[in-house]
Amino acid sequence: MALTEVFTGKHGTLVVAAEDSPEGADAKLITDSYALQTVGRLTDVTVGVDTALKEFYEVGRRHPVSLSPGDIAIHGTVGRAYVNGALLFLLQGRGSNPTAKVEPYVQPAFAISLKLADPARPGTSLGLEIGGVKFENWGLTIPEDDFVLERLRFRALTIRVLDKEGGTEGTGTDVAVAFADGGQGGAVA
Repeated sequence: MALTEVFTGKHGTLVVAAEDSPEGADAKLITDSYALQTVGRLTDVTVGVDTALKEFYEVGRRHPVSLSPGDIAIHGTVGRAYVNGALLFLLQGRGSNPTAKVEPYVQPAFAISLKLADPARPGTSLGLEIGGVKFENWGLTIPEDDFVLERLRFRALTIRVLDKEGGTEGTGTDVAVAFADGGQGGAVA
């Protein structure tokens, strides 16, 4: 059965976690210092995946005869209605300290878990796990008569689907796709 729930931003949770790497160690220091695991006050979160499809046209044809997959690019943006330096530290790492360390230093890498869950439908949730995330840029808007917002764009290495379909007791079962070669897409263990 397909998941057909309708969600709003009120059903969303975004969690930031450090990865197991030298870049992740710096991200862990930042997320621990700012207690940033579950990120609040976010707005306008976007996630996109581009596959750079390329069409092949034969001479004399107006429609492509083949579509070849290209490079996969995972990207997104977040807006945050709070400024405390945490996300700027996740962009520049040690380069944001008042006493900046001499280069080279790593850019923190982390993972984002995005989950949409409606309390009226226990056990049913839609989730994405985005890995190898690094912020690409950071901006600050200070309007005259509106909220101050940070805006960040990120890029990532991987994205996984973590959908759960609700059961009768409020427990969910992972939704996974069994491909012909026996591999599974969708949920991860």
